[in-house]
Amino acid sequence: MAITAAMVKELRDSTGAGMMDAKKALTENDGDMEAAVDWLRTKGLAKAAKKSGRTAAEGLVAVVVDGGTGVAVEVNSETDFVGKNAEFQQMVAGIAAVALGADDVDGLKAADMGGKTVADVVTDKIATIGENMSVRRMAKLTGGTVVSYVHNAAAPGMGKIGVLVAMDGGDEAFGKQVAMHIAAVNPASLSEADLDAAVVEKEKQVQMDIARESGKPEAVIEKMIVGRMKKYMSEVTLLNQSFVVNPDLTVAKAAEEAGATITGFARLEVGEGIEVEKEDFAAEVAKVGKS
Repeated sequence: MAITAAMVKELRDSTGAGMMDAKKALTENDGDMEAAVDWLRTKGLAKAAKKSGRTAAEGLVAVVVDGGTGVAVEVNSETDFVGKNAEFQQMVAGIAAVALGADDVDGLKAADMGGKTVADVVTDKIATIGENMSVRRMAKLTGGTVVSYVHNAAAPGMGKIGVLVAMDGGDEAFGKQVAMHIAAVNPASLSEADLDAAVVEKEKQVQMDIARESGKPEAVIEKMIVGRMKKYMSEVTLLNQSFVVNPDLTVAKAAEEAGATITGFARLEVGEGIEVEKEDFAAEVAKVGKS
């Protein structure tokens, strides 16, 4: 597979590796970006396995809580300008309210909203505002207590990041602190038991490959892996993370002291995981000049 400059740049941006190292990693792995990242980590050449996240799309995440049920809904638009539009915000708030009665995003799109389906309401708004829009994701959470938090709010109950936390016991103030922690740290799962086994196994393999580069005996490597995987879990699982409000405690310990049991969480960030193709400015100017 031909290795392009754009591929090398993407790998450099996501790992902090040097240009030649990034190119070699891609060459060694036949252009497979994920395998190239692992190769760089194994060789100790990746400064950090950055979470690329690529939040290129715009719009808003709205959260609504009613008793022991909470929903978070992401509605995308093409520009941030539309996200600040009162008409768009009113629509997003209405969609989030309807989402309390839906089970998933497909059900939400088909749900009634003022005599029309949510999908038709969005279509009408596209015609009115003149930008493409979509109801992309929703998350629903139930629990003894459900608390919400919006980061970078554009209007009440909606912003760039929406978080829901479900718990038994504790109080709303503590739940809000946990929600703020989740917004800032973005844990992958509640606990080790909730992590994808394939993800855990892959991380373990990468750590073993890194350890073997040191040339240490297998018996020593096995002990090293135990410690490294424990550290990994403390970084990616909510209950094992250091609590941002009090870093001396894990989130689990802080919950225990607050008399709470955290049973679940959801975090939606606008545009998370969406890649938008960006044209080089010089190429764009050249294209316009030829037209």
